[in-house]
Amino acid sequence: MNLNNIKPAKGATKSTKRIGRGQGSGHGGTSTRGHKGAKSRSGYSRKIGFEGGQMPLQRRVPKFGFTNMNRVEYKGINLDTLQNLVEKLNIKEVNLDVIRENGLAQKKDLVKILGRGELKASIKVTANGFSASAKAAIEAAGGSVETV
Repeated sequence: MNLNNIKPAKGATKSTKRIGRGQGSGHGGTSTRGHKGAKSRSGYSRKIGFEGGQMPLQRRVPKFGFTNMNRVEYKGINLDTLQNLVEKLNIKEVNLDVIRENGLAQKKDLVKILGRGELKASIKVTANGFSASAKAAIEAAGGSVETV
């Protein structure tokens, strides 16, 4: 055994670099961080989406659309649903209370009657709004329409 062929025991070496332990270690000085700039300093953590000062993708992409905060949202109920309700309950008048009791609309919903389906019964319908086709179909069946 000579000094030129001495090796540590098997499994005794560490594979991690020891950084900042002087010039002789090969990882002293800048401690593998390069020179200057935020990344070379302690406490650096990059912000999510940061692209090195380039305008981030999130801000580059155009934003389309518009949401009208004064929009009036109606709960639509069709004529075929009204016909089923009339057959089930055997009633002559459909108003907002009847619609809400049967789970077709919530308490704060504005109700609009729409023209899908067929209405055979002659009924009085009270709602917040009517489509032209629904109004014509209700009146053609002998019923009446009242807007609240």
